[in-house]
Amino acid sequence: MDELQFTEIQTPILANSSPEGARDYLVPSRLNPGEFYALPQAPQQFKQLLMVSGFNKYYQIAPCFRDEDPRADRAPGEFYQLDFEMSFATQEDVFKVIEEVVPYTFAKYTSWKVDKGPFIRIPYKEAMEKYGIDKPDLRNPLIIQDGTQLFENTEFNAFKGKTVKMIIVPEGAKQGRKFFDKMEEYAKTEEVGAKGLAWTKIEETGEFTGGISKFITEENKQQLQNKYGAEKNSSIFFIADEFEKAQKIAGLIRIELGKRLDLIEKNVYKFCFIVDFPMYELSDEGKIDFSHNPFSMPQGGLEALENKNPLEILAYQYDLVCNGYEMASGAVRNHDPEIMVKAFEIAGYTKQDVEERFGALYNAFQYGTPPHAGAAPGIDRMVMLIANAQNIREVIAFPKNKKARDLLMKAPSTVMPEQLKDVHIKLDMQ
Repeated sequence: MDELQFTEIQTPILANSSPEGARDYLVPSRLNPGEFYALPQAPQQFKQLLMVSGFNKYYQIAPCFRDEDPRADRAPGEFYQLDFEMSFATQEDVFKVIEEVVPYTFAKYTSWKVDKGPFIRIPYKEAMEKYGIDKPDLRNPLIIQDGTQLFENTEFNAFKGKTVKMIIVPEGAKQGRKFFDKMEEYAKTEEVGAKGLAWTKIEETGEFTGGISKFITEENKQQLQNKYGAEKNSSIFFIADEFEKAQKIAGLIRIELGKRLDLIEKNVYKFCFIVDFPMYELSDEGKIDFSHNPFSMPQGGLEALENKNPLEILAYQYDLVCNGYEMASGAVRNHDPEIMVKAFEIAGYTKQDVEERFGALYNAFQYGTPPHAGAAPGIDRMVMLIANAQNIREVIAFPKNKKARDLLMKAPSTVMPEQLKDVHIKLDMQ
């Protein structure tokens, strides 16, 4: 980053609360009763302010704090990222930095084959259609195809009125009945949530056998072979449900098939950029909310915000994905105060909310702001991938457990009543 003329700047740890998509860690203020700092989920506002103030290229190895449930690839509580931002930069400018820094770092510390830039660009919608997930593992050759139209007149009740997704597995017909039964068992697990998993085989003779073969018409068979590429000796798995659930289930089935059939390419790091994320999504309560980063520039600018269905608006947001893991996230930033107010208004914030919660950024934008963009590759996750570890805790010193507890240092823990009094806190343990 130094060689690329970026300036290293450290930003504050005691910061303000910001809607970054996760719960904040709050720190009560002794000097300001009833008020709280928030540990930064990312240095988002600070780095944008640095661009406004005249720094051209900024970076830091930034500690980030998010009160999220842990996963195999996400340490609870805290992580580090290579946070960087550039003025007068486009999405492609950010990609070029990532394509130079990330492959260099991987190649230096591994003997595996490392993709070199430019990396493949996959629109979010296409990723969900082909892989059922927005962080596809490109080492897995299987793809998902839509068979809804193919079966719109089917007599098979499980498919009627449903979205039908299909995964064609070359040479899959060689598997015995036990394999298909085990896959159906997996599909019905709580993790996946499918009601079942339909399948059929195409034998060497071209005959469709097993599973739901009796419900597949001659016209269906011809289309499966000619239009969808189902060849002799292949097997086909079908997932039928409402649209979003069918996509999700098909994505999990694709991953599991890749593992069980040993289809994952070995000793290679495959990268891609997922682009064109939706700006907004519906929350669990049915309200419009930001789907990614609230400070991103909507594609189409103010005109799109004023005239389009919010759920159809795309953003200049992108993720870097490596071997099925999200490894970086970034965006072209919203640098226009009028667009900023409108974008937050759609998500339920008033202009007063924006001025109060993001006053420093909003006020700075009044002075004229250079277009700017950036990203933040996750350092811990990079190390996990390079080390070929299966859990991020394997590469972290003093890791916390699944309940976000540090059993060595016994944190979190209770504190003395005097300490709570100092910060004007009373506990309600009900």
